[in-house]
Amino acid sequence: MDITFRLNGEVVSLTGISPTTTLLDWLRETKHLTGTKEGCNEGDCGACSVMISDQSGHRALNGCILFLPQINGKSVTTVEGLSAPDGTLHPVQQTMIDHHGSQCGFCTPGFAVSMATAHLNGKTDHDTQLAGNLCRCTGYAPIIRAAQAAETQPVPHHLKTLQLPNGQESSGGPAQPDGGRQPPQHIQPTTTDDLAHWYAAHPDATLIAGATDVGLWVTKQFRDLGASAFLNRIDDLRGITDAGDHWRIGAMTTIADLETHFAPHHPSLATMLRRYGSAQVRNAATIGGNIANGSPIGDGSPALIAMGATLHLRHADSRRSLPLEDFFIDYGKQDRAPGEFVEAITIPKQPDTLRCYKLSKRFDQDISAVCGCINLMRDGDTIISARIAFGGMAGTPKRATATEHSLQNQPFTEATFRSAMTMIAEDFQPLSDMRASAAYRLQTAQNMLLRYFHEADGVETDLQRVTS
Repeated sequence: MDITFRLNGEVVSLTGISPTTTLLDWLRETKHLTGTKEGCNEGDCGACSVMISDQSGHRALNGCILFLPQINGKSVTTVEGLSAPDGTLHPVQQTMIDHHGSQCGFCTPGFAVSMATAHLNGKTDHDTQLAGNLCRCTGYAPIIRAAQAAETQPVPHHLKTLQLPNGQESSGGPAQPDGGRQPPQHIQPTTTDDLAHWYAAHPDATLIAGATDVGLWVTKQFRDLGASAFLNRIDDLRGITDAGDHWRIGAMTTIADLETHFAPHHPSLATMLRRYGSAQVRNAATIGGNIANGSPIGDGSPALIAMGATLHLRHADSRRSLPLEDFFIDYGKQDRAPGEFVEAITIPKQPDTLRCYKLSKRFDQDISAVCGCINLMRDGDTIISARIAFGGMAGTPKRATATEHSLQNQPFTEATFRSAMTMIAEDFQPLSDMRASAAYRLQTAQNMLLRYFHEADGVETDLQRVTS
C-alpha cells in the first residue's frame, strides 16, 4: 500500500508498506520517535496515545492498534510534536512539570497527548478524557490538577493550524467489479459500492473498521489477516441521518459520535456508551464492528435491541434487513452470509423510556459482567409494551421475552416488577466465568428490573449521585 500523511507537520509518503504495520511500531522502529510507548499493546493503558486530525476534528487514539492505512490522508501528532518549533512547551507539558504530574515518566507522554487533544477540543471533563491513560505511581490528583491548570491557556499556534496532506488513494485503488484488473489483496475503498463488490469477490477477507478488536488479532495473536479492506475512508458508510420517524446510523459511525448524538435524546444510553472502553477506544470503535463481531458482552447490541433496531446487510448489489436480535444465532454465529457486511442500523424515534445499566468490576475501561437495557412504554399506569435485552447472560445478546410478556398489560407497580423478576430465570441460564458467577448474574439482572421501577418512581439509584 502507498500511504501519505503528516507527522508532526511534515508530509510522509510510504510505498509498499505492510498494511498491518501499526503506527506504534513504525514510529518507534522506523522513525525512532520513542516517546510513544508500548505498554499493554492492546489499547488499554494509553501509553501509546497519539493525536489524529482530519476534516472531522482532532481525536486521541491508541497507536498500538492503529494500522498505518487508517492514518492515510490524516495528520498525526506525537508527544514530540506538542511543543512549539522554538522549543516552547505545550501548556499541558508545563503544567505537568509545575504540578509534579510525573514520577517514573513511562505513562507521561500518553497523558500529555491525551491532555493536549482535550485542550485543543476545549474539553474539561478530565476524568473522562484521561480514563484511557493509566498511571500506577504518580496517582491522578496531580495530573488532574495539571489538566485543570492548562484549561485557560491558549492553544499553541502550530496545533491550531494543523494541515492535512493531499490524500492519495491506496495502491490498488477501488475494486473494479466489471471485468477490470484483478482487485488487490489489500484495499482502502472510498465508497460502499466499491467495498460491496470487492468483498463479494473476496468473502474470506477481513474488514477493518476501527481495529479496536482486529488490532489485537495482530498484536496479541500474531495472526496473518490475509486479504483485507480498510473501511475508514468510506464517508457514505458513516454518520447518523434523521429520516423522519427513525435514525439511520452508518456502520462506520464511531461510539463517540453515537454517544454525542443520543445524549439529548436518550441520556441513559449515552451514559452507558461513555463507559465503553476509553476516549481513545470510543474515538475509533464503530457500532457496525461492535455488532458484526457478535460478542455476547458487547454493550451496544442490548441497547439497540431494546430500542427496536433493524439491521441492514449488504452483499454486492443485494440488501436485506432483519430485526437486530435475529442477527445473533448462537455464540460466535451470526446470520451473515459470506461476503455480506453490516451497512447500517435504523432505530425508530421514541419517547425516552430506555434505561441502560452496565455492571462491571471497574467503572471505567471494563467489560460488562451484565449489561441490561430496559424500555417500557406506558399508557397511564399500565405497561403497554416492553422490550428488555441483556448482554453477558447468554451466548448472544438476547431479549428477555418471558419477562416482557409478564409485564405487558400489567399495572406499573412494585408488585408487578417483583413478579416479573422471577421470570428472568426462565429467560436466561447464565454461565459462571472470571467476571461473575451465574447466581450473581441472575440476581443482578433481576435487580436491574427493580431499579428501573424505582428510578421511574423518582428514587435516585446512581451510586455516583446517591448521598447519605
